[in-house]
Amino acid sequence: MYLKTETRADRLLRLRANYEAHGMRSCVAAVIVVELFKHPHLLLLQVQNSFYRLPGGRLLRGESDTDCLIRKLSSKLSAGEDGRGPEWEVGECLGMWWRPDFESLLYPYLPPNIKRPKECIKLYLVKLQPSRRLSFLRTSDFSQSHCANFMRTKRYVALVSLGSNHLRQ
Repeated sequence: MYLKTETRADRLLRLRANYEAHGMRSCVAAVIVVELFKHPHLLLLQVQNSFYRLPGGRLLRGESDTDCLIRKLSSKLSAGEDGRGPEWEVGECLGMWWRPDFESLLYPYLPPNIKRPKECIKLYLVKLQPSRRLSFLRTSDFSQSHCANFMRTKRYVALVSLGSNHLRQ
């Protein structure tokens, strides 16, 4: 989790310390495509004022990719008061991103000269049933009419348009 006062250099130092202690870091991220006004959008979480990321997180020791993704999605996007939210259907792996060194750049391939990568992020397609609604603790920067199907949650949410039409302000 990113801290409000943490800089990129601090994060990379923390990544180096964690690598020395535990080895390569494995993460998963969910690509959730939602329909808003009959137009597809990609669901992103806002971590800081200008930093957005896909929902997901780091795997625990011995945990499978799908179990981790379901755990992270349920904790971050759960609508139920008892901690139970929508049933997540984790689809196929869309791709893998690699961090070959302690830098902020990620590569969509593992360079051939890298023997021990520092981090691997796997992207999975997550399908949500059409009858389900996503719930959020706080509304994002959209007007209330654009957030009609969204309730309040823990994190800011952004919907990035996937086509030429943009949200009407």
